[in-house]
Amino acid sequence: MVALLLGASAAFAQGPKQVPYTWKSVQIVGGGFVDGIIFHPTAKDVRYARTDMGGAYRWDATPHRWHPILDWVPYVDRNLMGIESIAVDPSDPNRVYLACGTYTNANTPNGAVLRSDDRGHTFQRANVPFKFGGNEDGRGNGERLDVDPLDGRVLYLGTRHDGLWRSHDRGVTWARVTSFPDVKEAVPPAPPLQPGETRRHYWQRRPVRGSGIVFVKFGAPTAAYRKDHPSQTIYVGVSLMDRSNLFVSTDRGDSWRAIPWEPLHYRPTRAALSSDGFLYVVYGTAPGPSRMTDGAVWKLDTHTGAWTDITPDRPVAGVKEFGYAAVSVDAQHPRTLIVSSFGRSVSAGGEDIFRSTDGGASWKTIFHGRGDANGVYDYSLAPYVKATPIHWLFDVEIDPNNPDHAMFTTGYDGWETFDLTMSDRGKPTHWSDMASGIEETVALQLNSPGQGAHLITAIGDYGGFVHWDLDRPAPEGSSAPPRFGNTTGVASATLRPQAIVRVGTSAEHKPDENISYSLDEGRTWQGTAATPKPGSRFGSIAVSADGKTWVWTPEGSPSYVTRDLGATWASSTGLPANLQVIADPIAPQTFYAYAISLADQTVFRSTDGAATFSAQKFTLSDGPFALGQSSRGDPRGGQDRLYSAPGRADDLWFAAFSGLYHAASVSSATSANDISFTRMPGVTDIQAFGFGKAAPHRACPAMYLVGTVQGQPGIFRSIDEGQNWARINDDQHQWGLVLQISGDPRSYGRVYVGTHGRGTVYGDPR
Repeated sequence: MVALLLGASAAFAQGPKQVPYTWKSVQIVGGGFVDGIIFHPTAKDVRYARTDMGGAYRWDATPHRWHPILDWVPYVDRNLMGIESIAVDPSDPNRVYLACGTYTNANTPNGAVLRSDDRGHTFQRANVPFKFGGNEDGRGNGERLDVDPLDGRVLYLGTRHDGLWRSHDRGVTWARVTSFPDVKEAVPPAPPLQPGETRRHYWQRRPVRGSGIVFVKFGAPTAAYRKDHPSQTIYVGVSLMDRSNLFVSTDRGDSWRAIPWEPLHYRPTRAALSSDGFLYVVYGTAPGPSRMTDGAVWKLDTHTGAWTDITPDRPVAGVKEFGYAAVSVDAQHPRTLIVSSFGRSVSAGGEDIFRSTDGGASWKTIFHGRGDANGVYDYSLAPYVKATPIHWLFDVEIDPNNPDHAMFTTGYDGWETFDLTMSDRGKPTHWSDMASGIEETVALQLNSPGQGAHLITAIGDYGGFVHWDLDRPAPEGSSAPPRFGNTTGVASATLRPQAIVRVGTSAEHKPDENISYSLDEGRTWQGTAATPKPGSRFGSIAVSADGKTWVWTPEGSPSYVTRDLGATWASSTGLPANLQVIADPIAPQTFYAYAISLADQTVFRSTDGAATFSAQKFTLSDGPFALGQSSRGDPRGGQDRLYSAPGRADDLWFAAFSGLYHAASVSSATSANDISFTRMPGVTDIQAFGFGKAAPHRACPAMYLVGTVQGQPGIFRSIDEGQNWARINDDQHQWGLVLQISGDPRSYGRVYVGTHGRGTVYGDPR
């Protein structure tokens, strides 16, 4: 007996065992803001894509798809998943650099510059003493990072709030360029929200803040240049208005001067330098994707210093307000360029790309909104985008090795054509989705029903998807009416899984179309005849085991119950506002909710179909302060959520940030007999938790969690009610921040993982 105990202790000290899994992306395709495409200037098929919060990708030509190169980022470094800028070394196609950091607020760690000499297969890291804003205003600007084409050891990096930086050793160390001017921008405080004012209108009138240095460009070498000697000329653009915003150095960065006569009543967003010495700059009144009201396109003759306004379509105040966001020059034909509009409304013609073959003297439109005679679109790779207007064209690029190949990015992925020059002959260009392999959605909830589709996703910024085939995009996309612009909750009935309900907000901003349901496993959807109160939206949804009772807790609201498919609603009594309600998977009349504070830990239980709830205090086996770290403002987030074990009545699990707790036979507890939750061994923090099908010859459901077990961070599975855990991911599959996890109730071992910006992935045991 002593030997057995010693053996168990030794095994515990070694940490959880490893179970090999195969991981694949659930196919949505794109789904987020791809804010930059970076081509190598000479090496064919070498290109990278950056996203605002979902990492970076490398193009793999053989499978003809993008490959994620930052899936190895662990939870502790999740800030690195927002990519501020990418640069390639013109003299070495194997070298790539990433400026990584998602936010610049005080609670976010400083950023890092990652460098690779094998095209992103492996990286080395240099921490920097400042922050990046990969998911802030101006994230589509750029590129802020650039490699000297004459000396690959030299890199320049523009920051939002900390000036210009330089490396002389291929990104290993960095030093501030103290000679660069102070370009900090004083911004007045935001005005208060006015009574009755919507957030949309408030954000439109708030003071615009620039995004610091938005691009760095090395000038063309002079006749007297020598290889391995740094470039003499460097251009830097800064997001400023009414002040000098373009600067140049002609002495390798030793001194700088403002470029005279540059437009000052806009902010530069991007620039392109042609081989014949013209700097093309696009402008807007905001960094974007915040609203622009005006903009222009100008070119600078770097030989003479002369500026020319070459704006293809001029905005009109109060009538046609928009700006310009992107520009690219054909590397093989220096007088050929394309630029993109930003924020041009449908009534004003919609977003467009303008093309010139004479240095901006004249222009043609490429697709004029979308789908007219100038542009033909193929939606087969991502059907959902057909219902989404093209927006946020913050990068357009002409392939330097193929003038017919061009790409542009949008707020949900991007498009590419291989017949761009057809527009020169008055013929339409053909476009297809360019994002195969890119997955950038945020899963706000995952639901794996007992029959029908294996997975239903509630997606931020989209209507969610019914995944009949995990390896192919959903045919109807997120456009099943009523179409949602944001889905925050989805639930199916455990005993009648064909009944599914989802909540969020209407894509058409219709105040009474923020809930929909399906009675045929998600094949068709319809709205309810009524809502709990005008404007009810977002929040969480619970569906009884038999599918007849729904409990909706709209955002910031009490909970409401319906038993007639949403025709009528009644408020639940005895339940505080804004609590998430869950359904018992066996007893159709039973629902639960919970409330947490340091002084009050309460489970609310209903046995009359959520009409009334009674409160019961609960205690934890290791004391009252073992949970609630996220409730106390811990910046790392966490769980602190209640779960009901599938296939069992009155069997509750509490996933706290600081551990996992279990309370069986809740129905036996009374107000005088508090519910007691027992802590499971080994689990020290949780970011996500869920259940799946039981292992063979096991009565208890499998459990999955994202967090730390026995000191090891990762994704774990337990088949014995949390007594033992096995790690099922590896160091190459971590995805930064994971928000959701759910096992499949029909397939033991299969697990779905919802990330914060890298889409939804699923894993199967090898």
